[in-house]
Order: sequence, then C-alpha cells, then structure tokens
Amino acid sequence: MALETARLAEPLSIPEDRTQKATTKPAIQISHLDKIFLTVRNERVHALSDISLSVAEREFVTIVGPSGCGKSTLLKIMAGLLPLTSGDLRVVGAPVSRPRRDIGVVFQSPVLLPWRTVLENVLLPAEVQGLPQATSLARARDLLKMVGLADFENKYPGELSGGMQQRAAISRGLVCDPAILLMDEPFGALDAMTREQMNLDLQRIWRESGKTIILITHSIPEAVFLGDRVVVMTPRPGRIARIVDVPLPRPRTLETLGDATFGRLSSDIRRLLYSLGDAEPASEGGGLG
Repeated sequence: MALETARLAEPLSIPEDRTQKATTKPAIQISHLDKIFLTVRNERVHALSDISLSVAEREFVTIVGPSGCGKSTLLKIMAGLLPLTSGDLRVVGAPVSRPRRDIGVVFQSPVLLPWRTVLENVLLPAEVQGLPQATSLARARDLLKMVGLADFENKYPGELSGGMQQRAAISRGLVCDPAILLMDEPFGALDAMTREQMNLDLQRIWRESGKTIILITHSIPEAVFLGDRVVVMTPRPGRIARIVDVPLPRPRTLETLGDATFGRLSSDIRRLLYSLGDAEPASEGGGLG
C-alpha cells in the first residue's frame, strides 16, 4: 500500500526577507524562435512561431495555452531535447543544443525507476554526469529533507503516494544544482487537494533554492498562484499572445485564492484564451480556485 503522507518542512514559515527577487540579468533569452516538424509524408507542421521571451534569474514564469499549442515543445527546446528550426535560444548566456547540467527538467509523470530507492532515483542524474559521489549524496539528502522525504530515502517508488513521487522527481531535477528548472505540467495527474499542497510546497522550494523556474500548466489558477508572470499562448502555431504580470505579494497562501486581484487575473486570462479561439481553454480548476 502506498504511503499517503510525508512529514513536510514548515511550508509557510520562511521569513519574508528570504523571498527570492528576480534580477534584471536574463537566465533565459529567446528571440524569434520557430519550430517546424516534418510528418512522415514530408508535410510541414508549424508548431511554434516567432517566440520571443526573456526570463530573469530567480524568476518564476508560468505558461498556459490550449492543448496542442506547443507549450511542451517549447519546454523541450529550452531543455535541449529538441532542436529549434530558426531563431535564437540562450540559457545563462550560452546556446542550447543538447541537455545540459545547468538545466533541470521535471515532467508530468515522475518516471522513477521502480528497482531503485528514492535516494538512488534522486542521485541518478548526478551519476550520469559523473559528479563527485560524496557531494551528490549530501545534496540529494538535503533536497529530500527540503521536500519532506528525509524519512523515505530507502523506500521504493511503489511505496509512495503520487504526490510523494513527484516531490522525489523535483529533488532529482535539482540534484545537479541547475540554474534553471523546467516543469511540464508536473501536478497534472494529482488529485485536487494533493495538487494544492504541491503548489504550496513548490513555492517554498523555489524560495529556498533561488532557482529560475518555468512551469507549464493547464490550470489558470495554478499559473496565477505560482507565477511572477503568466505567458499566454495562442492555438497552433503557438505564439505568445500576452505576458501577464502577477502583482500578488509573496509568500502566497490559501488566502491568496480569495484575493480580488487573483480572481480578476484568472478571469482575464480565461477570457483572453476564449477570445483567441481556443475551443478547449486551459482549465479554471486543477486544485486551485
């Protein structure tokens, strides 16, 4: 039977002066990026068109848009998992053409190896990169403590709940100490209450780690709750329709969900998606709102 709960670090006890502030120095710089796929019939599918975006160091940016608009494709290009067709992409000032140690990725599925313990799963990227074992082990254990899994390092994935598995996946994404963490709908498969808790946990992890995070989501409230800015994309070919600033104070709590500004921003983004002709707009739910 899966273990249902983990002993979490105090999710909202971080002093206000520890809030991470985004700098003006870009962590990610995208200029006029296009992505075109060729089908087996040699037909061109224009997935992304003229994407330009600058993300500052320690900024938290969320991306929403209709299904099939290219959100995940854009993230995979940023991660070095797919080549761009044209344009320019730089992460920490350097072009991205393949996966890099300074770019961590967390996908919707935790993808934990069932024959490895939680600790061994977290350590896997460090092993692949050939990083020093003692340093990596200490960092992995620090990360597991940060996400509330310190007492579960010797458990196997099948013994954990879905939320706990995703916390382990986040730890794995951070074990090589990347400057950037890219997250592709990491909480999409979780139930509403677990997802709500994971949003609170992720905000705390971001504040403690000082990383730059880009998170893709189908949930408009989740995008507003987590993001410093929300990037709204059009239907395919995916373009940036608007970038919405989120002036809500941090740390954000469950009380934030009742804030008038939170409600207005969520409604405005939903109306924008409908106005773009989105037949299947991003969700108004998803555990928040």
